[in-house]
Amino acid sequence: MIEIKSIEFAYSKKQKLFQDLNLSMQNGHIYGLLGKNGAGKTSLLKILSGLRFPQKGSVEVLAYRAEFRKPEMLREIYFLPEEIFTPMLKIRQLTNVYASFYPNFSLEQYNAYLEEFDITNRDLYINKLSHGQKKKVQIAYALACNTKILLMDEPTNGLDIPSKSIFRKVMASAATEDRLVLISTHQVRDLHSLIDSIIILDNGEIVVNEPDERITQKLCFQAVDGDVDEKEVLYFEENLRGNLIVTENKHQIDSHLDLELFFNAVMANKKRIKEIFNA
Repeated sequence: MIEIKSIEFAYSKKQKLFQDLNLSMQNGHIYGLLGKNGAGKTSLLKILSGLRFPQKGSVEVLAYRAEFRKPEMLREIYFLPEEIFTPMLKIRQLTNVYASFYPNFSLEQYNAYLEEFDITNRDLYINKLSHGQKKKVQIAYALACNTKILLMDEPTNGLDIPSKSIFRKVMASAATEDRLVLISTHQVRDLHSLIDSIIILDNGEIVVNEPDERITQKLCFQAVDGDVDEKEVLYFEENLRGNLIVTENKHQIDSHLDLELFFNAVMANKKRIKEIFNA
């Protein structure tokens, strides 16, 4: 559904953000896009939605060139940015203005998602809501559009703890085999149970693009007491339970993927982890 081939992108001539970047994503997955601040996660989402244009290479979304912003593509892609546009409309009026752009929009689903987020008064003006309430309305609307591709930039920022749990619930219910969801986030603990494929972006390249099961097939995540053998360990950090370690899974041990630990391991030992996954 999404194919990026050898793109080059820069905001200035002095520094290129992406150079020869390649990425392929398919429907039926919820991808987590991880990276340090400034790695280009938001820029990549904007390129996919046709809001930014690479200087070289190609970006195909649903078999359309993203930069051409064809109506046939735009009606099947929804981008929810971190900074939310809040029109001077009542909650119930939002669908009257924008829903016609999305042929698969469901008013019934929109109202159901709002109920899940405990937003019952549809006569409130969106621009007067708190940041968290605005996020809930926009998430409900984004899901109800039923687009084939959903791009979300830090969707859990501003949500309280109960709302993050509801977000995971509604996202799981909205995930279908013909939909691709890409979520850029730093809040990996909020989404670890939701994401099924991990993309890590660093220094203008895709370091990892793997499903969860292949990560735990190749790597082992453990908490151990005492000293660790640094020659065998790809990454470790201390906590109250002892040492959390990431090792190559040479003995096919079943372990639980720790997204935060995995990301830190990739940042600390990028070359070796790339070798493991490319073997």
